Amino acid sequence: MSRLASGGLIDRSRTLDFSFDGRRYSGFAGDTLASALIANNVRLVGRSFKYHRPRGILTAGSEEPNALVTLGSGAEAEPNSRATTITLFDGLRATSQNRWPSLSFDLLSVNQLAAPIFVAGFYYKTFMWPAALWEKLYEPLIRRAAGLGALSGLPDPSSYDRNHGFCDLLVIGGGVAGIAAALVAGRAGLRVIIANEDARLGGRLLAERHEVDGVAAAEWAADQAAELASMPNVTVLDRTTVFGAYDGREYGAVERLTDHLPNQDRRGPRQRLWKIVARRALLATGAIERPLVFGGNDRPGVMMASAVSTYVNRHAALPGRRAVLFTTTDSGWRTAEDLMLAGADIAAVVNPRGEAGGAADRLRAAGIRILQGAMVTNARGAPLKAVDIRTSDGGTVTVKADLLAMSGGWNPAIGIGSNLGARPVWSDRIDSFLLEDAPPGLAATGAAAGELSLAAALADGVAKAGGVVEDLGFKAVAFPIPPTSDDSGRAAPLWHVGEHGGKAFVDFQHDVTDSDVSLAAREGFVSIEHLKRYTTLGMATDQGKTSQLNGHALLAAATGRSLAETGTILSRPPYLPVAIGVLAGHHRDEHFRPERRTASHEWAARRNAVFVDAGQWKRAQWYPLPGEGDWLESVSREVRATRENVGICDVSTLGKIDVQGRDAGTLLDRLYINMFSTLPIGKARYGVMLREDGFVMDDGTTTRLAEDRFFVTTTTVNAAKVMQHIDYARQILWPELDVQATSVTEQWATYAVAGPRSRDLLQRLLPDQDISNEALPFMGAREFRWRGVTARLFRLSFSGELAYEIAVPATHGELLIHALFEAGEAFGVTPYGTEALGVMRIEKGHAAGNELNGQTTAWDLGMGGMMSRKKDFIGRVLGNRPALSDPSRPRLVGVRPLTLGDKVRAGAHLLPAGAAAVAANDQGHVSSAAWSPSLGHWIGLALLRNGPERIGEEMVMHDPVRGADIAVEICHPVFIDPEGARVRG
Repeated sequence: MSRLASGGLIDRSRTLDFSFDGRRYSGFAGDTLASALIANNVRLVGRSFKYHRPRGILTAGSEEPNALVTLGSGAEAEPNSRATTITLFDGLRATSQNRWPSLSFDLLSVNQLAAPIFVAGFYYKTFMWPAALWEKLYEPLIRRAAGLGALSGLPDPSSYDRNHGFCDLLVIGGGVAGIAAALVAGRAGLRVIIANEDARLGGRLLAERHEVDGVAAAEWAADQAAELASMPNVTVLDRTTVFGAYDGREYGAVERLTDHLPNQDRRGPRQRLWKIVARRALLATGAIERPLVFGGNDRPGVMMASAVSTYVNRHAALPGRRAVLFTTTDSGWRTAEDLMLAGADIAAVVNPRGEAGGAADRLRAAGIRILQGAMVTNARGAPLKAVDIRTSDGGTVTVKADLLAMSGGWNPAIGIGSNLGARPVWSDRIDSFLLEDAPPGLAATGAAAGELSLAAALADGVAKAGGVVEDLGFKAVAFPIPPTSDDSGRAAPLWHVGEHGGKAFVDFQHDVTDSDVSLAAREGFVSIEHLKRYTTLGMATDQGKTSQLNGHALLAAATGRSLAETGTILSRPPYLPVAIGVLAGHHRDEHFRPERRTASHEWAARRNAVFVDAGQWKRAQWYPLPGEGDWLESVSREVRATRENVGICDVSTLGKIDVQGRDAGTLLDRLYINMFSTLPIGKARYGVMLREDGFVMDDGTTTRLAEDRFFVTTTTVNAAKVMQHIDYARQILWPELDVQATSVTEQWATYAVAGPRSRDLLQRLLPDQDISNEALPFMGAREFRWRGVTARLFRLSFSGELAYEIAVPATHGELLIHALFEAGEAFGVTPYGTEALGVMRIEKGHAAGNELNGQTTAWDLGMGGMMSRKKDFIGRVLGNRPALSDPSRPRLVGVRPLTLGDKVRAGAHLLPAGAAAVAANDQGHVSSAAWSPSLGHWIGLALLRNGPERIGEEMVMHDPVRGADIAVEICHPVFIDPEGARVRG
């Protein structure tokens, strides 16, 4: 074991069992999976993407490129999880990835032998020829090799939540600067949200041996966390990652709710998506330590110095027994002291910059070997066995070691700050990029702003938060800046160790080497963006957090430019990987499109209705009876019963919009092609609505209930679209109109009562109402009281029969359907569904969804004559373009087979008789088709060039996929009662 006997922030009283690749281990509460693996001497944790090189743990944070594992199994498997950020819990099960058959023996590591050809641009150069092999060989092989972890392919059993947060100040990060900023703003009374990626506040204070205000840094952080938690105006979101900045000062964040709990203790959502709107935000995300580029720098046992300090000081886990430190920073020297105090043997400290501070003196006094002006040229062994060092005099020494801690400088973690296009700028002060032009309301603070020392980061957090308090008009509260222990943030850049041994890696996960960057420069890929895509630098799951700047520095050197001239790339959200499940939240499965039921749903279900999704609704499709062989038999029975006696269909799903106001008629005149301001009270009128481009958007009936009140109906599918269109018109186009509109689709239950006995049925139901032809003629409407509520009766027909629509509040919808069938029992009333409704509308020649497909005009549907010339309306100008009113356009006609037994199919093409079945001869298509029980054969509606002029012509219906060609006759689209006598009877 490599667990230290004392120290750390772990709870040694709580032992946690876990497994990795099937082998059981134990750790303590407070461990991460990575620290527990280190404590158990597990050094090999993964394989790289391209070469399948063995990889160990590199970092201690979310920037980790190597230690990616799959958590769980089966449907609960979570691939590409960072071992460095996974809170250890009892029963945790993790497996390594990207290896076969095992992690220690991976056959695909043979790719390392092909390294000379697996260079930058390999795929572009290799798989160009022969072209015939691309689909059969190249693409399948590439897809099989792609990826690291594998998805289970099973539905995710977890649930996810979402929430909205509104605050004066959002603090992104829970380190020293973030804590100070939240305290300053919270004490001043601002609404503060502090989003902390870690399980507890503190950041580097938990990982380094510092003092703040005379106490241990971790203790100081705990005290401040307790104060923040006690403030009612401060919300502390631990285990929360802000992943993106968006327009409108909005930020996306993911809170991990139960990921850290044992499976048996997980209750409720796994993660929560936060949409946070903040008046101001401070980016207190700290800085990421930069690796050094030398031979073998990817070996298991080569780690970032700050990560070594974290594992030693926070987790009491020793990553190695004999260590070499390779550092260009002051913080690297402190890591050497941490290792020495933990009992590790320090084989050497390699200092290429030629100078050192007090830490060097203390180490030298302890007998530690310090090599000034030297460089590590190669790391040997997997895991690490030895380190080659080039000394200041040009000689080479080899030192045995199982740990190499490297520190090449610090890069401010400013990715979120460039999400909206603010490109970072170079800073000679810290030899890295800084955020100069941040998104509105956002500013960096602490190490993210280049203040790398502890004292400077603390002071900057206080100052930036004080500025926010003043800017928002709050009264500042004094916040004395506490003293801290000495902590120099000095660093000297070393971008590349020349003349090294072995491969030197820039991007660890994607196996991009220094030679790949040089090759890209030689081949002309000298733009930062081109370099990224040609080499895949920074395109792995870590998004180049440890590799990006080193790669850019190598490109700058290869092209003779400075880093300021070379520039850097922008970061796009998500800054860190986000589970698709949490983005979807509740909107999946039945919650993706919530099931909406009409008031008669349960009644219909008891009658064995078969339901279909119509828009957002469940509608009865047909009502099978015992003994009926198939759906067509049921539908035909429903059609015959309705045409011969009376049928009832639930049409509650039609969109319903209440339009009121002095200018309601004027608005409707501008929305529809025909006139509505002249519509008498108590009358309904059919209308067609166009888009601005002149094509039909929707159709429906509108009833005038009062001088200033109209009741508009739409198709089921377009209900929301029409409502949006009306709101846009009245709010944006004509805000001066005195008119309001609201959707009332859910408020009314509506039933169509159709057939020659429909008046008899309704008269029995409504004995107090005169519904004779004279009292309630076709397209008439009235309001009345029925069983204590307002009811509406419309004389409308979609079936071509004598028909009505009766509506009551949805709360009384089930009561009404029972009353209707009780009243209709003597007349042989039959329920009919959407299929029968569709058959009857085709028999009557009514255009519906298939014809209102967004590509037809009023002229195409035979409604061009409805387009008023006395007024303007949306779509009038473009709808009257010659091309849209050209008679040669496909226009609505009817189709019937010459041989009555032949089947007409929707989607089939119409060709002239004797013409070849080629696209050039295609003159139209069948848009809707149905078996007509009234006529005894198949019929259809079609859109045909010069359609009305070709009635009586014989054509060929060509359907190459579903059946043989048949001969058809073009006819009038109205098959039943073309004179309209029935609807007016």
